[in-house]
Amino acid sequence: QVQLVESGGGSVQAGGSLRLSCAAYGFPITYGSMAWFRQAPGKEREGVAAIYIGGGSTYIADSVKGRFTISRDNTQNTLYLQMNSLKPEDTAMYYCAYSFGSPAPLSRDEYTYWGQGTQVTVSS
Repeated sequence: QVQLVESGGGSVQAGGSLRLSCAAYGFPITYGSMAWFRQAPGKEREGVAAIYIGGGSTYIADSVKGRFTISRDNTQNTLYLQMNSLKPEDTAMYYCAYSFGSPAPLSRDEYTYWGQGTQVTVSS
């Protein structure tokens, strides 16, 4: 019943910033977990950042720690990913995901609902 729609992707130079948004429709997300995943060309989808809705605890992948921040606007029912100091290796399709439960925060198989993705391209 939950529909997720990502936006905010684009093409930037290394060192630049982008802010991704994930709007949730069809159900008020008041519990469970949300996360951002990404998939680069020729690679598997990997977890980037996650947040537990109830407690607000966040989990950031080592590869982006210190550069990316995950947050949620409860009023707007929207998830965000602030990406700073972008690197070429951050180039990927970024996906928003939701789980009703409390899964391993960056485990792909634990999430039930997925958005269509938004492309992020970082040039040297």
